[in-house]
Amino acid sequence: MRLRHPDGTVVHLAYCTNVHPAEDLDGLIAQIRTYGGGIRAALDADRLGLGLWLPAPAAAGLARDPRGAARLRAALDAAGCEVVTLNAFPYSGFHAPTVKHDVYHPDWTERARLDYTLDCARVLARIMPDDAVRGSISTVPLAWRTPWSPGRHRAARDHLDRLAEGLSAVAEAEGRTIRVGLEGEPGCIVETTAQAASLLAGLPGDRLGVCLDTCHLAVAFEEPGAALDRLGAAGLPVVKLQASAAVEAARPDEPATRAALAAFAEDRFLHQVREHAGGAATARDDLPDALAGEAPLPGEGPWRVHFHVPVHAPPAEPLRGTGDHLTATLGRVFGGPAALTDHVEVETYTWSVLPPAQRPEGPEGLIAGIAGEIAWTRDRLTALGLEAL
Repeated sequence: MRLRHPDGTVVHLAYCTNVHPAEDLDGLIAQIRTYGGGIRAALDADRLGLGLWLPAPAAAGLARDPRGAARLRAALDAAGCEVVTLNAFPYSGFHAPTVKHDVYHPDWTERARLDYTLDCARVLARIMPDDAVRGSISTVPLAWRTPWSPGRHRAARDHLDRLAEGLSAVAEAEGRTIRVGLEGEPGCIVETTAQAASLLAGLPGDRLGVCLDTCHLAVAFEEPGAALDRLGAAGLPVVKLQASAAVEAARPDEPATRAALAAFAEDRFLHQVREHAGGAATARDDLPDALAGEAPLPGEGPWRVHFHVPVHAPPAEPLRGTGDHLTATLGRVFGGPAALTDHVEVETYTWSVLPPAQRPEGPEGLIAGIAGEIAWTRDRLTALGLEAL
C-alpha cells in the first residue's frame, strides 16, 4: 500500500510477516498466497506491502539462487503484493516454543549477523518493485546489554563498517539502494534514542541509521518529538518506522490490574517492563519478573510492557494500549513539511500468544485482524495529509 506525502515522498505501508512461522521458500510462498492475498482482498487494495521476514537459511539460499528469488517475486506479483522492507532482527526459529533472549543471537559482534544481513540485502534488491526508490532492513541494536565490553563494541563497529561496504557493493551489483536501521529495544545495548545518539553516531556511509519501533519508544517513556530531535541532531536517519503499540497499566498496584497483566505473561517471547515513577524508569527484563520475581516492581507508577498488541484493538480496562503515543509519533514523523521516512511497517508478531480470548480464530481471523491494523494506520496517515495511491 502506498501513500504520497505532501512533499512528494511516496510512503510504503506494509505489515511484518514475522507473525507467520514459515522458514523456507515454499512456506514463504504459501504465506504470501494465503495472508498477503487475503489481507489485500480484505482491504480492497490494489497492492499490499509486506515487511518480509526471511529466516537465515532461507535468506542464504535465496541470495545464491536467482531462480528462487524470481519464484518469490512471481508469488508476490501473483498475490498483488510488494516488498520494499525486510525484518532481519530474528535470525531463525522465531516461532520456537521458547524464544526469549535467543532472538538477539547472533548479535553484531558475530560474523553470522553480518552475513545474514547482507544475504537479506541481496534478496531484497532482487524482489523489490522496479519503481521503488530504495529498500530497508531492520536489525538488532548491536546486542543484548550483557555481556558487553570495549572489545565486543569494537567487533560490532567493525562489522557495521563491513556492512556499509557490503551494501555499497550490492548497490553497484544490483543497481538498488538498500539501507539498514538498528532497532532500539528495551534491555539492549541501544534501548533509547539517547543511547542511539551516543553509540551509533558516526555510522559509516549513508546507508545505516535507525529503525524506530513505536512500541519500544513508548516502553522507554520517550516523548516522540524529543526522541526524533535527538536522532536528527546525531545525524541518524529513520530508515523505517515500525508502527506498534505496547501494553500500559496506569495502576499496576491494584489486584485487578495485576490479574489482567498476568494474562499477558507467556513463555515464548520476552516482555520487558518499565515502571515510570518520580521522573525515572525502573526496569525488569520480563513480565513474570515484574509481577512476582525475586524483586517485583513496586507499582508506584504506570507500567509499560513490551508486548506488541494490535494497534487498532487495545486491551480492555484496566489495561490499555499506547495507541495515542503511536499516533503522536506518526504526527511528528509525517505531520511536518517533510516526511522523516518513507517506510512504515505494522509489526504485531504476538497474535498467537495474546490472552486466549483475544486470539484470532484461524487464518480468517488473523487476516481480518491484520487488515484492521493496516486500515487503522492508513487512516491516521491520511488524516495527516498523505494521499492514498
